[in-house]
Formats: sequence, structure tokens, C-alpha cells
Amino acid sequence: MEITRRHVLSLLSAAGLAAVIPASEASAASGAPPGRLRDTGAGTGTGVERLLGNARAVLAGTAESNSRPETAAKLAAVARTARGHLADMAAAGENELFRGLPLGTSDANLNTTFRRLYEIALASRTPGLPPGGPPNDPATRRRVVDGLVRLHERYYGDQSQGYYGNWHHWEIGISTSVTATLLLLAPEVADEQPELTRRYVASMDAYLRNGKDGDVDLDSRFHTGANLADITTNRILQGALLDDGARIRKALEDQLTVYATIDPYQLRHGVTDGHYADGSFIQHASVAYTGSYGKGLLARAVQVLKFLDGTGYADTGALVPVVHRWVTDGFAPVIFEGWMMEIVKGRAVSRTGSGYADSAAVAEAVTDLSAYADDERAAALKSYVKHLDAASAAPPDPARFASPLTVVRHAEIMADGSVPAADLNPAARCTAFNAMDRTVHRRPGHAFALARSSERISKYEYMNGENLLPWFQGDGAYYLYLAGEDQRQAFGVDYFTTVPPYGLAGVTAPEERRKTIPELYGKPYYDNPDHPLHFTASSESQNTYVYFPRGTDRHSGGAVLDAYGTAAMVQSDDVAYAERDRLPEDFAVYRNATATKSWFLLDEEIVVLAAGIGDRGGEGRGRPVTTTVDARTAGPDDRLLISGERHGGGRWPGGAGPRGEAADGDAPRGGTERLRWLRYANESRGTAVGYLFLDSPGADRHPVTVGLETVTRSRRVVRTASPDTAVTRQVFHTAFRQDAGTEPRSLAYALVPHATERALRGYGADGGPLSVLANTTRLQAVRHTGLDLLAVNSFARGRQTVAGLRVDGPASVLVHRERGGRRVTVAVSDPTMRRDRLTLLVRGRRLRPVSSDPGIRVGHTAGGTLLRVRTHHAYGRTFTVTLR
Repeated sequence: MEITRRHVLSLLSAAGLAAVIPASEASAASGAPPGRLRDTGAGTGTGVERLLGNARAVLAGTAESNSRPETAAKLAAVARTARGHLADMAAAGENELFRGLPLGTSDANLNTTFRRLYEIALASRTPGLPPGGPPNDPATRRRVVDGLVRLHERYYGDQSQGYYGNWHHWEIGISTSVTATLLLLAPEVADEQPELTRRYVASMDAYLRNGKDGDVDLDSRFHTGANLADITTNRILQGALLDDGARIRKALEDQLTVYATIDPYQLRHGVTDGHYADGSFIQHASVAYTGSYGKGLLARAVQVLKFLDGTGYADTGALVPVVHRWVTDGFAPVIFEGWMMEIVKGRAVSRTGSGYADSAAVAEAVTDLSAYADDERAAALKSYVKHLDAASAAPPDPARFASPLTVVRHAEIMADGSVPAADLNPAARCTAFNAMDRTVHRRPGHAFALARSSERISKYEYMNGENLLPWFQGDGAYYLYLAGEDQRQAFGVDYFTTVPPYGLAGVTAPEERRKTIPELYGKPYYDNPDHPLHFTASSESQNTYVYFPRGTDRHSGGAVLDAYGTAAMVQSDDVAYAERDRLPEDFAVYRNATATKSWFLLDEEIVVLAAGIGDRGGEGRGRPVTTTVDARTAGPDDRLLISGERHGGGRWPGGAGPRGEAADGDAPRGGTERLRWLRYANESRGTAVGYLFLDSPGADRHPVTVGLETVTRSRRVVRTASPDTAVTRQVFHTAFRQDAGTEPRSLAYALVPHATERALRGYGADGGPLSVLANTTRLQAVRHTGLDLLAVNSFARGRQTVAGLRVDGPASVLVHRERGGRRVTVAVSDPTMRRDRLTLLVRGRRLRPVSSDPGIRVGHTAGGTLLRVRTHHAYGRTFTVTLR
């Protein structure tokens, strides 16, 4: 979705952030009127009192909310968790506060211990739980306070003994639990340990070692995006506990920087983490992360709106349109029928319980956001909450929501008959998230998600033993989601468990075996602190070369015209291989295969062109290369049918029948053949995908390898912390394979979701309405006569001409001609992000502009209409002009 003026006006500029916080604290001191959010039950009073009351109500609920039947399951879960922790507390051994969590050397155990204390405190302060006995009694609250004292004295307060292991535990995780516990038990702490809060806050300040002088450092790479929101939310609440208005204000000023849309040409504090104008979200400097850190930031931002409601500390009304835009332009496109797409989850793709759970967290935040939004936005957000419930194979469970208040609000939305279920996405939508090298294409019945990489964006993210086999996830890997499926059976952790990393759908990879980081180095990171690059668990070199390495080519982008799109990428080595001469001798690097690729996103088809495919290793060092057209998984008992037609005509006999049996008795479960088309059908689910194999000008048609096998692997192969759970899937794959030493080749094919055999035969031998006009490393182009659409990606310097269009230099272009040729619409973008101007020549009669985006100049020259497009600092944005 292109950015319209309405969207631009909703972006909160960094310069405008100061207007959100009042110039003086007078309004906060007096307690400002509540916002649109219905009264939390926190009462009135000073800004600090209101803030503390709001926070307690958000965490524990109110007597009113917790008396509602909808919160019964939530309250039962809170009590059950606390009773389990109390039992473990009673059975704790030496150097333990809870059974099984020895303290003194494990930061993870210390973090979990503090979290369990918070969960007990939460139950002890939750209205509606039976009073007079554990966990809702004074004795339980005293045990928690005593636990805090013990932990501070023995395991936390001594700065010389702390800060081992994961920095996140010390700067965020522990502080979040401690702050919330002190807030819930403030009366008991004041009576029994009146200095405990100040001691803990002083220690939490001291543990901000990536900060400055015990406070946030906006220049620190650790204090950005979702991490910054977490740290500053804790500091806001700590300021309220200490009645320190200056601390609250400073924390708010720091936090508000995450609301500012990132301008990559004018970075503030050098930070690239955050939301971009095209809806992209980046964390860890270069990782596409909407579905993990992004949803965490969304949840935290909405929580802070609730904390600040009516306090006068900030004009939260100015923030609501910004967060609303995050939802509509950032989250909605990457959620399909309640499933968060794999392309925006970083290392979280290897976790169990993601996908639908990720979107449930979005539904939770949107539920609360709707209470703040104006009438039009609120109506759309409520409809989206209903949509996520109705469309999902695993609807959100309100009992898992963080706040009882949200449980009640969600129930009210679901019970409101005047609110229809409606997606925030139109039925047909193409979104170019060029700032994070991602593309999403949606049509009724399916969605296509593409992950690219470049010198700007990481190829993958691995960290902490998560996502152990990540190498090709940003090399054009794609995911075709089909409507009506339980996506847990098609994708999620089990997809990465059973599909080889070299054979992910869309990937061109060399045939070799790569080792995981723990296999290479015996630990979850490369440890070499004495090297000039200083490799430690959280060093910048670890990030650059191990955790999330970028690619090394600038060409990755695309354009959008209405609901159609084009995307392009030059596949490259990662930065570790490119800079291998700087790295230690025992540091493992891998050379990539080569490929120049285009994806053309239409109504019924997704067309993929690839050129220059091969391995450039010379002197006998070349490797075989495989380009995977698709890889699909199915349950072990699903009925599958694979059928096809040979290139020269005649039915392909290598198909597999139900449950993988041979279709004609002795035929194999796959094979290699030159095919015209192929069809995969899961009869158990009622889904199908067709594959058209297209001719490229001047190139041979290559044989396709098709396979179907039953795979059983442990989920631990992709994540060391996962249970050793065996997963069995049928894995279908179709791919092009080329031997070592062969010349680079070109390939062209199309994915046709839900295709029948009849529809695939209807394309004929020549592709029907589809034709490949060019497929080289310089120029790739297709035409669809049924749509009157020309789609072009130019990769090389100089002039390239195809089908009456001349393109000067690298560009992504879509040209739509109305029937009869009266109107011509052109959309163009710079896929390199570096060009100041693009020039196009539309050959034929002279055309005049009907409508045009700013930055386009229309002129005339011999042979046609000349378009000059100013792309300086456009960062991949599409420019559109309609001519007549």
C-alpha cells in the first residue's frame, strides 16, 4: 500500500514529539481528565496517584472487571500459577528461592525467580480471588517481600557479582518483574522495608550498563526500538513509585523517540530500529521483525497509553494515530487468517507456539487501542479484532491476555452485534516493505510472502541457539499461504524442522552441508575476545558476522501499481564471506550461489524469473546448485495427489497418489522431467497449487525434479531449547538442479494457487496470457495480456528496452494500458535506494499527464513520452503517473 497524504499526516515526526509532553508538570500534578478509555477504576488524584492506580488496574484488574464471568478463566490461571510457585518456594533447596532454580551463576534462573515472585504478587493483589488464604493473603505478600530482600542481599545487589550472561536479563527482564512487584506490593514494602524500593531502583539504574550514568543512552545500540520501550516503561513506573516527576518525564521523552518514523537519511542517534514510512519494522539494526519485537513494541506502547490515561503526563491522543498506522500498514499485511507470516519473525520462526499466538498478541493490543481511537478508527479496529477471531484456526484465548481489563473489553467487542468482522486489508493488496526487504501479495484465497536481503537488511537472524539452520531465509525464500488451512500444518516450526534449509521454497542454494554455530564452536556464539574484532556473546562483531549478517549487494526492491507488484533481488554473499580476510582463521564462512531474481505478482499467478544461476567457484571448486520452486508439508496421513504434463505433451506418469502411493502402480514417488505444468493437491485439506514452467527467450527449458518423502525429525534441530519432540511430515518439493561446473542458467516459472488441472492445461504450451519477454542478469520482464500489464526489473547500468519501454539503469517498473490504449499508468521505484533520478521512455504517441505523484516530470522526445522521476531519498518508494 503506497503512502498517501492522509498517512503522511499521521506520522509523528521526531520534531513533533516534544508537543506530546506538557511544558510543565502542572497538569500532571493536578490530575488531567481521563481520555477516551473508559474509567479503569483507578480513581483520581495527582498524576502520580493516577499513574500508579492505572498500572495496578491494568496488571491485576479491578473489582468490577474481575467480577465479570468472562474473567473467570483468567483469574483461575493467575491463582493456579501462583499456587504452583508457592509449592516450589516451600520445597526450595540451598541457594534456591524456588525448587529447581539454583542461584548464583545462572542469570536465566535469577530472571525466572524474579518473574515467579511477580506472578505470586499479582495473584495476591488480584481482586476476585478468594481472600484469607494463599495466594490472596497477607502472609503470601510478606513471603514475596522477604524474597525480594533475600534476592537483593545475596544475588542482585552486589554490582561486582552481577551482570553475567545475557544483558537483556539485567537491563530489562529482571527490572520488569521487580518494578511490577514493587508496584503491586507498595503498601507492604512501605510498612516492612521502607528503603527496599529505593535500593532496588538504585541497583536497576546501576545495571543499565549499556546506558549512561544509570539512565538510558539513546546512542546505545542496546537502547532502541522495543528494548527502549521496555526499559523506559519500567523507569516511568519507578518514577511513580519514588514520586519523582523528573524521572517520569525523562523516561517519557526517551520512550517517545520510538514513535518517530525512521528517516534513513536523517537518523537520530544512528538508530535504524523502528517503524518506517512504508510500514516496515526493523530491530537489531537490520532484521525484519514486525512479528516478534514489533508486536512486543505494539503491546508495550498500548500498555503505556493505559498507564498514562488521565494522568496529564502526556497527550496520548497525539500518539493514537501513530500506533493505529502501525497496525493498518505494518501488522495487518503480514497477518493472514490470523497467522503471523514467517518473513517478519527473525529467529522466532524456530519457536513452538508462534504464528497464531503472535497474532493473538496483536489482537490483544488492538482491543485496547480501539478504546482510545476516534470513532472511525475505533470501528475499524473492533471489526479487525472480530476478524482475527473468526478467521483464525486457533482464535485468541482471552484467558491468556495480560490484563483482565482487556479480557472484558474483548468480550464486549465480540458480543456487540453492530460490529461486523472485517479485515483491515482489502481483498486484493500488494505491499512493498522495501525498507526491510519484504513483499506481501494478497488475493482472495491466498497470500504470498517474500523475504529478500541486501547490504541494508540481514539474510537471517540466529541467536541464543534459536534458528539453527537459517542461512537462506533471506535469499528469496517465500511462503504461499492458502485460505482455509491450519497454517501450523503447512508452516511454522515444523516446516523448518522437516524441510532442509537448502530446499526452502524459492531458494537457490549450493549443495553442501553447513554446520550450525554450536556445531562449529561448541557454544551458541563465536568466542574470541582477544581478536581485534573482539568477539563476545553480545559484541557488535558477533552481531555483524554471526547473529544477523547482511548481504552485500544493494539491489533489492520493487514497485506496486494498485494491487499488482514486482520485486527484484541480486543474490549475494553475506558480509562474513565478503570480509573473510578480516576474520580469524577458525571462523567459518560460506560462499553463496549466484542468482538474479524477479517476482511478478499478479491476480492468478506469481511469476518467478531467475538468471545467472550457478556457482562461480573456478578451478574445479564449483558446486551443484538447486533452485527450489516449492516445498510444501502435509500431515503423515494426508491424501496427496501430484500430477503433471510433459513439455512435449502427454501426462507425466511420475505423480504420487493418495498418501504418496504411486499413481500408476510402479511409478516412483517423484522423478526428473521437462514439464509444462505440475500440480500438487492435498485432498485431505482441499487445497492445491499449480506450477507453470515457462520458456525464457534464448534459453533452454530445463528438467524439473519432483519428490515426495516422509520426514521425521526433532524440533531440536532448529532450536536447542525446544523439547526433543519428533515431528513427522510428508514433504513435497519441486526444484531445478544443475551440476557442478555448468554454465549459469535462466529459469522461469509461475505459482498458480488453487489451480485445477483443467486451468493449468488452459495455459497451453506457450503460457497463455503469460509471456516472458526477457530473462537475463541485465533485464527481466513479463507481459500478461489478460491484465494488459507489463512488469519489468532492470538490473544493469545503461539503457534497456523491452515491449515499447526504455529503462535507463536499475529500476522496477509496472505499466498498465487500458483496453484500447487510451490511458497508460506507470509505476516505478529505485530498487537500489541510491539513485537520484530514474528515466523512462514510453514509446509511441505522445502522452500527457492526467495525474501524477510529486517528483515526476513528463516530457516528450523523438519516439515517445519521457518520464523523469526524482527518487533522491525516496528509499524504494513507488512513484505513479497516469498518462493519456
